[in-house]
Order: sequence, then C-alpha cells, then structure tokens
Amino acid sequence: MATTSIAASQSDRSSSATAMSSTLRITFYQATLVLGMLLAWELLVRSGVAPVYLYGQPSGILEKGLVLIREGDLFVHMGATAFEAIIGFAIGTTLGSAAGLMLWLSDTVARVLRPIIVAINGVPKIALAPLVIVWFGVDMGAKVAIAASLTFIVALISVYQGTQEVDQDLVKLMRSLGARRLTIWRKVIVPGSTPWILATMRLNIGFAMIGAVVGEYISAKKGLGYFIYNAGALYDLNAVFVGIFCLMVLALVLDIVLLKVEARFKW
Repeated sequence: MATTSIAASQSDRSSSATAMSSTLRITFYQATLVLGMLLAWELLVRSGVAPVYLYGQPSGILEKGLVLIREGDLFVHMGATAFEAIIGFAIGTTLGSAAGLMLWLSDTVARVLRPIIVAINGVPKIALAPLVIVWFGVDMGAKVAIAASLTFIVALISVYQGTQEVDQDLVKLMRSLGARRLTIWRKVIVPGSTPWILATMRLNIGFAMIGAVVGEYISAKKGLGYFIYNAGALYDLNAVFVGIFCLMVLALVLDIVLLKVEARFKW
C-alpha cells in the first residue's frame, strides 16, 4: 500500500513537472515570436523600407508608452474602457444567455423570434449609435449600452444553439419518465448548455471591447477609443499603437480571468 502511494505521488510530481515544462516552452515560443516580429518591424523602419510616419516604430511606441505611464493618463483611459467593457459584458452576456435558455421552453416563440433576431444581428451596431446617444446621453451609459447590445445578441444566438445541441437521448429519457418541460429544462438543458455559455463568455470579451471603443469613438472624454481617435487625428501613430496594445492587454487579462472561471465549472 505504501509503495503504491509513493509511486502515485511520484507519478503526480512527474506529470506536474511535464506540464510546467510544456507551459514554459510554449511561453518561450510566444515571447520569441512577439519579439521577433517587433525586431523585424524596427529593422524595416530603421532601414527605410517601412516609413515611420505610416507604420510607427516599436522603440518610439515604447518611449511614448513610458511617457504616458509616467503622466498617469494611460491608466485613466484603460480604466474607463475596462469598466465600460466589463459592465456591458456582464449585462449583455447575462441577459442574452438567460434569453437563449428561455427560448428552448417554447418552440413557437423561438420560431416567431428567429427572423427578428437574425435581422437585428445583421444590423451593424454602430448604426444604432445615434439612438443610443439620444437614449443614454454621451456619458458612460452610452458605451455600456453599446457593449451590452453587442454581447446580448451574440449570447442569445450562441446559447440558444447550445440548447439545441444538448443530448436528445437524455431529453427523450426524461420525457419517457413523465418529466415536465420545465423540469427537463432545469435538469438537462441548463446544465448541458453550460459549455456553450462559457464559450460565449470568452467570445463576448472581444465584442464588449468593440462596443466600448466604438462608443468612445462617437463621444467621450476618456477611454482608449477616445485616446486612439485623437492620436490618429494628430497622425501620432506611436500613440495609436500604444492604445491598440493596451486594448490587447485588457483582452488578454479578461480572457485569463474567464479561463479560470471556466476551469472551475468544468464537469
């Protein structure tokens, strides 16, 4: 018994070491790829092949970013965009997922609403911007509303599709046992749709960021969208890239958080 326990412990340690080694190797490859791209970019600019006024320059982007960090402006813009995206993401994804799950309860309602949902999804959300500004004003509420509208429709469509992909044998089994539709929904459909909900959450990170940035483009006094728009108007491409990289960092951080959440809900 003791020998078996020791062997199992050694096996666990070996598996953990292998996993850590694999993670470090992948991280090294990722860092090498990014640094290689930045180095090639810098060399192309320095050699004159890529004009700096059209493409910016990694060293200039780094210098600009450090100046903005010292001044504190960058964190203000990042904080505003992150707050708008997170609130819009939470509202849109929660309501959209709930609506997608609820649609399973009535085939008639789902069939009636399907063309309407498709039509709404086909409308570029920036076209709704004038209405959003009239309804919510030019403050933070408009950016949250645009982010929420984007994430809502994506969650609705994706989660409803997830309810259709749940194992139909389980549904038939529950029906044969006399279970009511609401019971089947609660016991089978909702748990079976969990992977789709989690996948939708990760997908909606990008849509929430798009909504917040689009709202800031239209009307804002702070935020990365506002920052990028103003920098572009001044042809300060290094500052534009600083804003873009900050959006990438925000997206990566939110994705890591959701990966942790997804790991806790895996069955």
